[in-house]
Amino acid sequence: MTLKRLIYLVAAIVLSALALAAPPSHAQGWPQRSVKFILPLGPGSGVDISARLFADRLTGRWGQPVVVENRPGGDGIVAITAFISAGDDHTLLYAPASSFTAHPFLHEKLPYEHRDLVPIARVSNTIVVAAVPPSLNVASVKELMELAKAKPGTLNFNTATGVTDFIFDGYFKTTGLSVTRVPYRDTVQALNDLGEGRIQLWVGALAIARPHVQAGRVKLIAVTSSQRPAGGPDVPTVTEAGYPELTFDGLTGLFGPREMAPALRERVAADIRTVAADPEIVSRLTATGQVVSPGSGADFAASIDAQRNAVANFAKTLGTKPSQ
Repeated sequence: MTLKRLIYLVAAIVLSALALAAPPSHAQGWPQRSVKFILPLGPGSGVDISARLFADRLTGRWGQPVVVENRPGGDGIVAITAFISAGDDHTLLYAPASSFTAHPFLHEKLPYEHRDLVPIARVSNTIVVAAVPPSLNVASVKELMELAKAKPGTLNFNTATGVTDFIFDGYFKTTGLSVTRVPYRDTVQALNDLGEGRIQLWVGALAIARPHVQAGRVKLIAVTSSQRPAGGPDVPTVTEAGYPELTFDGLTGLFGPREMAPALRERVAADIRTVAADPEIVSRLTATGQVVSPGSGADFAASIDAQRNAVANFAKTLGTKPSQ
């Protein structure tokens, strides 16, 4: 054997040994400890139930505990701040996009930038409904709008998120309808007042409205989803009703920090899709008024951007400027 061939052989052996001894990629070796999902909502909400179902299944897949930490308050900022402050890829944000997409128009100064929240995967869509009191004697969005036109300044409404506030406030202003938004700190109290006829329109999660609907205290007239959701109520979408401007999808998903490796984000998204394919998960989330609709980080980001743009357009109509 020539010296040259011997050198090549030794080099090949060394390289092979190094390859075998090399540590697994960051994505393959993750997680090294427990993973935390931080939520901007309290226990018992549809998003909380979803997070706990996924956390339980992912614990089995990842071989480490996945714990859920509820951090409600501050219009979602408490949870977002806790997520960003953690500064590691073992603490993720599990949240509806509506918990922050309206922030630039609701707060003068924010303690974070939107690029601090990197979409990993869409998980589900919360079914959002428009409801009226039975005493109002309207059966559709069209009839509600006709009533608002016939009786300006007499109808009041409330919505459950800052995003839907802008969408409905903006729509009423652009169409010249005088409908007054009444703020509530508790959306359940708003539903109680809807049933009593103190407000005439409420927009929020089906899961919260369902007991009131079943008791006959409130009546559903539409869902705000882009498409009729599977397992949703037998009412039209706002687009089918002729009011596409009122469309709002309750996007919910998982977010990671900016420093999180792309390969790791893709792996987590793939695991989310696997769990979401379980019929039991689908059944349990459908029962809570959610549609399981897993999507990639890019899909989720595009949907969030569309929601941001819709809010920005209505905010401009209302003369509301974004925070600096």
